This record gives sequence, C-alpha cells and structure tokens, in this order.
Amino acid sequence: MLRRRRFLVQPERARPHRVVRRRAKDWRMPPNTIYVGRPTVWGNPYAAGAQLLNGEKLTAAKSVELYRQHVREVFDPETIRTRLAGKNLACWCPLGQPCHADVLLELANLPV
Repeated sequence: MLRRRRFLVQPERARPHRVVRRRAKDWRMPPNTIYVGRPTVWGNPYAAGAQLLNGEKLTAAKSVELYRQHVREVFDPETIRTRLAGKNLACWCPLGQPCHADVLLELANLPV
C-alpha cells in the first residue's frame, strides 16, 4: 500500500521582511516591495568599509547603528510608518548580515 505524502505550501509571509536585490537577468522585485538602497531617500549614507577619521574601517554593524540615529533625526516616525508600513524592503545586503533595511522594517511596523 502506497502512502501519500502531504506537502504543505507555505503561505506568503504575513509580516513584512527584507528582500535581497539581485542582478540576475530574470529577477524581479516581489510585489509589495520597496527598494531602500543608497540612491533612494531611505538609503544608508554610512557605507560599510568606509575609512573613518581615526583610520579604522566602518563595520556593517556600526554603519547600521549610525543609520538608526540618522533616520530618527531626518524622518518623522509617522512618515516612516505611512510610507513603509506593511511593505517588504529590498536592499543589496545579504540576509543574516546587518542592514539598514532591518531598522526601517522595525520602525515602520512598530505598534501604534
């Protein structure tokens, strides 16, 4: 007697998440996704790997920490929520590494 296996199809992610942008020929940005990379108003002006005045290189984690301060000084929390809440955010940073898009996701989706 053969047993049938049931495979559950994973539902769309209910919570907004970060999407890694790709340069692959057939790659398309998923629906409900906003690109927040450097050329946009949401881009992180603190580039990881940049040379600091003290001669050290800026780490990705420190870059995101600086961005968190920057975004709170530049944008009103309501503006962030209005424009980004419920959206997926796309950036070039690999998943599992610090990324400014994670800061935006957190701020945009805070409970009101």
